[in-house]
Amino acid sequence: MANRRPVRSLLMADGMDAAPILDEIEALAVKRRVKVDYVSRRRIDLVARTEGPQGVVALARPVEATPLEQLCVPVGGRQPFLVVLDGVTDPHNLGALLRSAECAGVTGVVLPRHRSVHLSPTVAKVASGAIEYLPMALVPGIPATVQRLSAVGVWTIGLDGDAPSSLYELPLGDEAVALVLGSEGGGLAPLTRKRCDAVVSIPQRGTLSSLNVATAGAIACFDIARRRQR
Repeated sequence: MANRRPVRSLLMADGMDAAPILDEIEALAVKRRVKVDYVSRRRIDLVARTEGPQGVVALARPVEATPLEQLCVPVGGRQPFLVVLDGVTDPHNLGALLRSAECAGVTGVVLPRHRSVHLSPTVAKVASGAIEYLPMALVPGIPATVQRLSAVGVWTIGLDGDAPSSLYELPLGDEAVALVLGSEGGGLAPLTRKRCDAVVSIPQRGTLSSLNVATAGAIACFDIARRRQR
């Protein structure tokens, strides 16, 4: 389900070189009756608060949180496919995870209110539009949330590099499922790990001990998506 927010206005930097993509953006704004303001590059940089804003900034209403219970409801006749993030603190990792999750067909994301990065200009840019389509819930704590999900019939799968069981061996079908990912440094918190219905790892063949959380999350999301399509 699309979660696209109406754009209030569009800022474009004065003096940019002509480019088809800029013409397309301006034409879309005019078609949708969005006000276009031409401003200095300095103002663009101040408003965007990201590296390399590329001369265009859209101003829209804030993303609203979705109640957790709503994420547990079937979408389009299919059971929920959620991603739960247990303390991801790097905005680039969060943005990359959101982009991969949306592309894999994830129906909702769960973030903790504390000790975690939240939506920001950097996250939005790295996510490349995913925040407009992914409903997100903010919850007080991840261990309690994992327990709540299990109680309503959502199968919670924790991803941990040290787990003896393989992600690829899980008997997945079309049931409601939540993939639980830990923080960059510590992985899953002990209580979160304990409350997951299953804890699995991604088999590795190289020398390095672990994958980046965004990479591991992308692999797991697409593996789960592949098997849900059977």
